[in-house]
This record gives sequence, C-alpha cells and structure tokens, in this order.
Amino acid sequence: MTDLMSRRVLVAGVGNIFFGDDGFGSEVARVLLTRDLAEGVRVVDYGIRGTHLAYDLLDGWESLIVIDAVPPAGEPGRVSVMEVDEGRLGGAEFDPHGMDPRAGVVDARLARRFIAATYVVGCEPGVLW
Repeated sequence: MTDLMSRRVLVAGVGNIFFGDDGFGSEVARVLLTRDLAEGVRVVDYGIRGTHLAYDLLDGWESLIVIDAVPPAGEPGRVSVMEVDEGRLGGAEFDPHGMDPRAGVVDARLARRFIAATYVVGCEPGVLW
C-alpha cells in the first residue's frame, strides 16, 4: 500500500458563498491555500463548479477530501469526517451543465474506479439564506 505521505490527494472545497454557511468549504480551501502542504496534496476551491471537480477527479488522484456544509442535525458548527462508500453516494445525477459539485462527487462512482479513498469533512451550518 502507498504510504499516506506520498499519495496524490485532492482537497475540494465546495459550497455557495452567497448562501451563508454553505460557503464553509470554499473558506476552508482559501485558508488551506495559505499553508504549506505535503507534497502531492492539491487544494482547490471549486465553489459551485461541479463539472470542474468531476473532470479533475479523472486526473489520477489516489484520495479525495471534500470539504462542505452538511445537512444540519441540531449542532451548528459541529465538524465531522465521514468516509464515503458506494452506499453513501446518493442518487444525484451528473449534469455537465450543472453547478452543484455534489453531483460531480456523486458521479464519483465513475471516479471510484481510480480513487482509493473519499472523505467528506462536513460542518453543520448555523445560517443558510
């Protein structure tokens, strides 16, 4: 197995900055871009560009980390990390003209052939407008 420190990891900040806390992923990506990261790690603020993310997933990444707001469960600000498996991908359809990055990640069924591990770092929003 490839050592974690030598993997190619794509960190995808997603969300809509115009919908309050839904911009969580974009803000985290912006902060990460100011930091020194391990070799092989690429951070991208995809915002609402789901198609861009879907195509980037085909570029030989070994791991994907998606940073996004997650549906509220009563604790705004709570951050959780979830490993995504086939059963948790959901049923969104890939739309090459769409803007929802989740559709690109959901159609990661295609990319799962290439990506060994996918994680979501999610924060429960306090305000969405």
